[in-house]
Amino acid sequence: MIANVEPFHAISISRLAHQLSASGRDVIHMEFGQPSTGAPAAAIATAHHILDSDPMGYWENPALKARIAQHYAEGFGVAIDPEQVVLTCGASPALVLALSCLFAPGARVAIARPGYVAYRNTLKAMYIEPVEVPCGPEQRFQITARALVEMPDAPDGLIVASPANPTGTIIPDGELAEIAAICSQRGIRIVSDEIYHGLSYGAPAGSMLTHASDALIVNSFSKYFSMAGWRLGWLVVPPDLVGAARARMGNLFLTPPSLAQHAGLAAFGCREELEGHIRTYARNRELLLAALPAMGLTRIAPPDGAFYIYADVRHLTDDSLALCKDILRDTGVATAPGVDFDPVEGHHFVRFSFAVSTPLIEEAISRLGPWFKARATIR
Repeated sequence: MIANVEPFHAISISRLAHQLSASGRDVIHMEFGQPSTGAPAAAIATAHHILDSDPMGYWENPALKARIAQHYAEGFGVAIDPEQVVLTCGASPALVLALSCLFAPGARVAIARPGYVAYRNTLKAMYIEPVEVPCGPEQRFQITARALVEMPDAPDGLIVASPANPTGTIIPDGELAEIAAICSQRGIRIVSDEIYHGLSYGAPAGSMLTHASDALIVNSFSKYFSMAGWRLGWLVVPPDLVGAARARMGNLFLTPPSLAQHAGLAAFGCREELEGHIRTYARNRELLLAALPAMGLTRIAPPDGAFYIYADVRHLTDDSLALCKDILRDTGVATAPGVDFDPVEGHHFVRFSFAVSTPLIEEAISRLGPWFKARATIR
């Protein structure tokens, strides 16, 4: 039997957005979690030099692995061997590697609902059962240790994300520790998606590696480093899974692009430039948090990090996909339907990405304000 993998509906929104752009419409892209900024200047300069001087090939950069290991030592006080770092073609292959190292078909893996669409669908594609745990405003849309305790049958695994997509909520470090403890007690293996680390607007997000040395950590250069198109990520695995992870990486994906690895190493030296992006996102967040309630969108998940606002629109619709298409056609602002992230309650939510420039956020607000007010009147 072939697995039933559902579509990523935001892709259909983006396709429509590009069609409208091709016809001459001015479209603001807030449908994807994709920084509008490019790679840091030094990373691009390094790439130009490598293109001129290195024929490249299949390769795993030992200096980059060592720099990532240093990142965990400096940022979280955790010592890992660089050989525990497996370089991947972005976070998506890292997730596949992690799941295939830990779970056989038929295993059960818990995920928060709402949560990133690819968790549910990747699990299904690998014949692993997603066990969706409803997480509403009372839980700040995040998995909790209590929820894991109350599950009558312990799942085989847990995917946790902090900051989370689509909500941007961060799990406090104390709660991360409790989750790790419960997972240890109940034999639940942890995959921690930390792709939005570095993108926070208060206390920084902690790493699950601080509390669970056997956790598998997914991360990439796509978000904080603003290098989505370079397709470079990494997976941190415990020592006993290094061989299994490397075997899977070599057979399924070979290596990430050599050019991206050179650029990624250079990007680690660009903190000042990258922190400037965070200041832009923080300003965009402030503008949206001030403007959306005036549009009638008063129930918003706490956007502690990442670059998303997840807003309840149940007063307007029970079909978030249709609503997003209407918003796009009428205003030229592309957004993501909540049904991607939550097949049950997501029909009543829309996600706004504020990873664009501040002038574009201001323009989007000027378009969306009258539209939402008119829609509320019609409804």
